[in-house]
Amino acid sequence: MVDIELETTYLNSKNVGQYVYGVGSLKSLESILASRRNSSSGVVIFLVDGYFEHNDHLLKKLPVNDHDRLIFVSVSSEPTTTYVNALLKKIVSTTKGQKNLAVVGIGGGSTLDVAKAISNLLTNGGCAEDYQGWDLVRVPGVYKIGVPTLSGTGAEASRTCVMINKENGKKLGMNSEYTVFDQLILDPDLTATVPENQYFYSGMDTWIHCVEALKGSYRHPIGDAFSNQAIGLCREVFDSNEMMSDSNRGKLMVASYLGGSAIANSYVGVVHPFSAGLSVVLNLPHCLANCVTMMAMEPYYPKEYGEFRTFIDRNEIVLPRDVCQGLSDAQFDALYRATIVHEKPLTNALGTGFSSEMTKTRVRELFERM
Repeated sequence: MVDIELETTYLNSKNVGQYVYGVGSLKSLESILASRRNSSSGVVIFLVDGYFEHNDHLLKKLPVNDHDRLIFVSVSSEPTTTYVNALLKKIVSTTKGQKNLAVVGIGGGSTLDVAKAISNLLTNGGCAEDYQGWDLVRVPGVYKIGVPTLSGTGAEASRTCVMINKENGKKLGMNSEYTVFDQLILDPDLTATVPENQYFYSGMDTWIHCVEALKGSYRHPIGDAFSNQAIGLCREVFDSNEMMSDSNRGKLMVASYLGGSAIANSYVGVVHPFSAGLSVVLNLPHCLANCVTMMAMEPYYPKEYGEFRTFIDRNEIVLPRDVCQGLSDAQFDALYRATIVHEKPLTNALGTGFSSEMTKTRVRELFERM
């Protein structure tokens, strides 16, 4: 393993091109797509979270034309490169000879990431695994619109789309400015039916990656501003008496967007590499894995660990415990490999000599606390 230096030169950061915010703003999708349909003939690819497959109330609001493609994205587990490649093949085979006017992703972070990946692959060619890493996407993807139905992952604002590669045991994203959505529709109405536990887990994703950014050695004033504002909104939501009130759902949707924007100007820290290990080896969903990891992070984020426990108690959230009990040596070795590969966030948190801290023994010890 080679310890690395983080890029600390001037950043030419890219944010989402345009966004619409407000209760009921989903209805603006039709007019946004109309401008593209009027300028050229072709198809719009709707990638909708499988959670909504039988939700007629939502589906009837989508401006899907007869020649468009409506595809439900499987969210039973985190996106894999194999799944994205199969989905791409299906889309290409059913739209052959037609121009792709737009890709619309509607759902949680996994669905939004799949939409971003498909957009990139439709113009860049190749397979999903070819672009896992930093700035490997060479040309802009198909015009892409993100409509989050879950708040916290920041996928709607970030420059990456994360996938698990089962072949090499790595969880990495297409981290590129071309991955950023061109248009967002932020409608707090769409988070009204989120189960309470999931709402908490995903909200903590924003809080955690902003905490990691602010505690890291690589800092950026704009990133700090995004992170501080997002953390403040999260505190208003999770310190309140009703975290899912109408006003709090609006606040958390804004916090999610700001948190995703923060990460475009910074790096995460210790939590996310360990969370990635849990997702790759034990198939824990990302946001839940973050929360499980946070329960072992007191040595690295003592003050934040205490606040996290307060959020859990106030909102009566029950986290799974002992998820790593009874694992084999081979599984702990796999957890170590899936964690330590994330050099940039570990360098941000622990410095260029992070490998002397994150030995196999230390990593296993931390997983055993979870």
